[in-house]
Amino acid sequence: MTTIAHASPTRKARNFWLKDAAGRCDSVAGLLLLDTLAAIGFAAGVAGGVAAVEGQGTVLPWAMLMLGTGALRGVFASLALRRGAVRAGVVKRTLRLRAVAATLRRKPGDPIDSGLLASQAVDAVEALDGYVARFLPARRAAAIAPMLVLAATACASWVAAVILAATLLPFVAAMILAGGAAADESRRQFIALHRLSARFADRVRSLPIVLAFRAETRETEAIGAGAQELAERTMRVLRVAFLSSAALEFFAALSVALVAVYCGFALLGLLPFAAPETLTLGRAFFVLALAPEYYAPMRRLAAAYHDKQAAETAADTLMPLAQPEPLLSAQVTAPLVLRNVAIKYPGSDAAAVSNLSLRIEAGEMVALLGPSGSGKTSVLHLLLGFAPLSAGTVEACGIPLVSLAGQASWAGQHPLLIAGTIRDNLMLAHPHADDLAIQRAVTAAGLGPMLAARPRGLDAPLDARGSGLSGGERRRLALARALLTPAPFLLLDEPTAHLDDAAEAALIATIARAAKGRTTLIATHSPALAAIATRVVHLEHTA
Repeated sequence: MTTIAHASPTRKARNFWLKDAAGRCDSVAGLLLLDTLAAIGFAAGVAGGVAAVEGQGTVLPWAMLMLGTGALRGVFASLALRRGAVRAGVVKRTLRLRAVAATLRRKPGDPIDSGLLASQAVDAVEALDGYVARFLPARRAAAIAPMLVLAATACASWVAAVILAATLLPFVAAMILAGGAAADESRRQFIALHRLSARFADRVRSLPIVLAFRAETRETEAIGAGAQELAERTMRVLRVAFLSSAALEFFAALSVALVAVYCGFALLGLLPFAAPETLTLGRAFFVLALAPEYYAPMRRLAAAYHDKQAAETAADTLMPLAQPEPLLSAQVTAPLVLRNVAIKYPGSDAAAVSNLSLRIEAGEMVALLGPSGSGKTSVLHLLLGFAPLSAGTVEACGIPLVSLAGQASWAGQHPLLIAGTIRDNLMLAHPHADDLAIQRAVTAAGLGPMLAARPRGLDAPLDARGSGLSGGERRRLALARALLTPAPFLLLDEPTAHLDDAAEAALIATIARAAKGRTTLIATHSPALAAIATRVVHLEHTA
């Protein structure tokens, strides 16, 4: 069974995952407040219509007010739901990318299995949907909307406003008690779902092993037992939710009933004490129509409280990924240091690199020169987090380094291309790059003649193999992509391999321009390329 460590959550760790959510619900909360104002207008239409009938006045304006405000309520409610869903989608995309990026930064050998990581990136992030779409807007609206209703009620009957205000405390107490009970059950249910998802993903990944050892029946029964446990916990959550909803409805109905009793007895003159105010039929209807709206924002908040607990539980499960790699500034002033580094791949008898010590000053260009198999590519892969650090230490700007991924421009021996346009392949490195930045990168990499020969230029289609591009054009495309990334480090692996002398000379000039202001490390066989470096480090075959 997959195990999950649930440390005591901290507000700082939760904020790492939830900090983007709070700023995206203001417009939705505003729509909910507009719905409350429309409800006040609807109550005014009801009261005015009743008063007009009583006094034999004109009913049509009040009826139009009722219809108009009623229609507006529908529009505001629909817009709030739609905009909340859009905001939640934006937040989920952002956090899912953050979860995936944090996953890719994990150190080799970290005790978190792939099934759990997949569950975190999918299920845990998905649980934030209701928190952003419903709970946050409801919480902000609940802080203001009841006061608006209370102020409007006080204009018609200050006694009714006092009754509503006095009944608020037991209502809030009931919300806290019910919410606490539902929160505990919700947390247990989400953890059970998280474990089941992680186990299922693990077993699908290792299905050949399960079949080889004829363990499919046992694993099927174990997953079935986990599913049954999840179903039971889900039913407990529903039971608590129904009970808490009934308790909240009871207090809300009781409060409205007190207002109704007061208004009825005041109109009939049956109060056991002298009436503290003069209450007309129109004012009484206005107060009665507004009384349920006083509690509506808080009931909406109570209904969304489960979403809050689910989001916090999801943030707790994401806590193992909540330690982002320290970001390095675009202007690096400290060196990149490798001390007694060894790189040995799993299953390999010999190390690819042994006892390598290297110090690269900020802004320096270092060329790694050596025969094939000497470990040049492995050193670059180590800095990018693609190769394991078997011994020694790596530091960047005085910080222990896990990976330069995201902080380095990179162009490998075999440039990765995706099916799409040339522009799509360039923006793979910097999705938000503008046309001017793209054009500068294209010009610097010497792609201008190639693009000019294509009818659609940057929008020319490519398949995943880069059909129609020569080896030099592919390397220039990879170099342009690296130039487009505003990163302080530039890592290049055999950028001039298999080029003729003229093409190599042109590309070397481009690399020299691109390396200015960046800490650059180049793996190469080319003496001509190594000649532009400020320092050359020779690597030998691993013994």
